[in-house]
Amino acid sequence: MEALLGGGASRRVSIDDALAEHAGELGRWQLRHFVLVSAAWALEALNTMVIIFADREPAMACPAGDGQCGDPCGGAAPAAGWVWTQGTGSSTVAEWGLVCGQRYKVGLVQALFFAGCLIGSGVFGHLSDSFLGRKGALQLACTLNAVFALLTSIAPNYWAYTALRVLTGFSNGSVGFCSFVLANEPIGPSRRGVAGMSAFYFFSGGVVVLAGVASIFQSSWRLLYVVASLASLVYLVAVLPFVSESPRWYLVRGRADDAIRVLRDIASTNGSRIPDGVTLKFDDDDDDDDKLAGAESSSSASILDVLRSRTTRRRLVLSVLINLLCAVVYYGLSLNVGNLRTNLYVSVAVNALAEMPAFLLTTLFIDRFGRKPLAISTLLLSGVFCTAGSLISAADDATMSVAKMACSVVGIFGMAATYNLLFIYTSELFPTVVRNAALGCTGQATRMGAILAPLVVVLGERVPFAVFGMAGIVSGLLVFYLPETMNKPLYDTMAGLEEGEKTLFK
Repeated sequence: MEALLGGGASRRVSIDDALAEHAGELGRWQLRHFVLVSAAWALEALNTMVIIFADREPAMACPAGDGQCGDPCGGAAPAAGWVWTQGTGSSTVAEWGLVCGQRYKVGLVQALFFAGCLIGSGVFGHLSDSFLGRKGALQLACTLNAVFALLTSIAPNYWAYTALRVLTGFSNGSVGFCSFVLANEPIGPSRRGVAGMSAFYFFSGGVVVLAGVASIFQSSWRLLYVVASLASLVYLVAVLPFVSESPRWYLVRGRADDAIRVLRDIASTNGSRIPDGVTLKFDDDDDDDDKLAGAESSSSASILDVLRSRTTRRRLVLSVLINLLCAVVYYGLSLNVGNLRTNLYVSVAVNALAEMPAFLLTTLFIDRFGRKPLAISTLLLSGVFCTAGSLISAADDATMSVAKMACSVVGIFGMAATYNLLFIYTSELFPTVVRNAALGCTGQATRMGAILAPLVVVLGERVPFAVFGMAGIVSGLLVFYLPETMNKPLYDTMAGLEEGEKTLFK
């Protein structure tokens, strides 16, 4: 606490000011740290999207010839002579006969996985903001991912597999946002938007890698989970030891000496230095030391503090609704693409690559036009084209089919752009002491949207597009009620945010 209090002629600055004026906002230290931490997004992609390949329904064949094998739904597995062309070990569907009357179990696993994500994102959000820290929460989540994925690879039956997928969801649902916060908190305010948008290339890249790995191990779904487990283990051993804890978390936990040590390391690596007289303060501190006595209590803020404050409560409710609606559209459109009768591995890889231009769009424009206008534009773009798609009937008309596909592509392009934008936007709406807890809540809303998406997809050809269109337009209108955060301070405490908001409206 001595570094926080300073003494004599010491100049007291916030972390944002220390980065902007002395250490550097996005130098060599931040770039290295960002890449190492953001690589965890690929792990989340592996453990989430592996279900597309592990639970696929492979082709069946009748060796005796057409019409000689009877009804393929004559039993729990291919009956009366039907066989799986790639063997029973090619997927969980083939191994446990999840076809015909048992097909619902595939959807059940997916829904329960996201239910596990919903619970885990809230739990790990609290742990990350409290004693465990950003790095500690990420370490724990990756460790559990490695263990659960390995156990899944030896699951003896469907129900054991389902239980392990729920546990994987519990740990995996927090990897992305823990990584996001840890990667972005050491970056200065004017460069945070561009850096934040770049994190999502790692998720899409992870999906592309997964598609390639799955194409190699088409005959064994169990090996896919072994690969997912090994990836988490490698990250734990070869990457995380070289990652630093967030200086912002150190500061709000009353460990100012550790915070200034990290900032001096950043400055040194970036070819700069922080003067000896510079010490740290909270963003709501003034030169009166009375506020410093609240450092310990500030570090114990929770989601309840978010709900007590009118400002943050309103932001949280809007963020939850927007994230839920966006998830319904994003996952819903992704599942519709999965219904195309094309090569599964190529389709998944192409879909992931197609999202990258959307990420580039937000990266280029987020600090030019701001978070709010960009979010409104991309949401309305997605909503309008999905609504247009609901008015098109593609039955037996190649031209209309192409038009409907175009509406779907533009819809998912707009939603992908919004989806990654929401991470940086939401993180900037809340102060450090509750940032991960707030992201945990919005993460829970996202998982709920992911659970609802498959239920919308089964409503037919045109109704899902109508629902997606309405969700996109409504969420775009809700963003109008959120404040702009571009080039605004990244507040450390609840009091700092409240005081900052009052200053803006004076």
